[in-house]
Amino acid sequence: MKLIIPIVLVLCIYLSGSVSAGLEGKSLIIDRKTKTNFIRLHAADFSSLTAFTVCLRTASEETQAYSLLSYATRNSGNELLLWQRSKSQFVLYLSNPVATFSLPEMNALLRHLCVSWESKGGEITVWVNGRRCAQKVGGKGRVVRGSGQFILGQEQDSVGGGFDKKQSFVGEITDVNMWDRVLKPDEIELISQGCYRDGGNIIDWGSTTFTPGGNVVIKDNNDCTF
Repeated sequence: MKLIIPIVLVLCIYLSGSVSAGLEGKSLIIDRKTKTNFIRLHAADFSSLTAFTVCLRTASEETQAYSLLSYATRNSGNELLLWQRSKSQFVLYLSNPVATFSLPEMNALLRHLCVSWESKGGEITVWVNGRRCAQKVGGKGRVVRGSGQFILGQEQDSVGGGFDKKQSFVGEITDVNMWDRVLKPDEIELISQGCYRDGGNIIDWGSTTFTPGGNVVIKDNNDCTF
């Protein structure tokens, strides 16, 4: 006789206004384009950045352009923006677009994406599933100013707002972390494999508090057990 084990999918609806602690083991799911569903990440304070690495896992079948991570300040709605221009074109904004990468087509399969930048030489590196893409140069001498707001699911035209339904994210996003330095290749490889336990010192998916807007669906992703 076969033993049938039921699979239970846990879904949570997070209503706007409530502040919650970290998203360890969770995925953000947005199933339609809207200007009301998003997550505000209460990242660690910083005055300015001359280097960073942002890593995340994401999947989307959306064909219109959308934001993967939006950071806005009073000086710029696109102070730091990870922008998916099309299914195969990724753009890094530092107030203005500074580099465009042609990547393997985004689809329903979760991919791990890391982006690093440093101001001194303007070196920009993108990694997909632990593999490095061609490096580019952009934003040399710039700084990323502090006292801004991080948003997932929407692109900001003003701090914490100015959302456009047409630019909203549809799909799944998880494991968002950000550091104030350029990570080493072996660190990124470990992170892509789910074997790097420490989260970012600016955004830590496991502990950074967040405030949802609209009706955000968050589910257990059960990616990895240590």
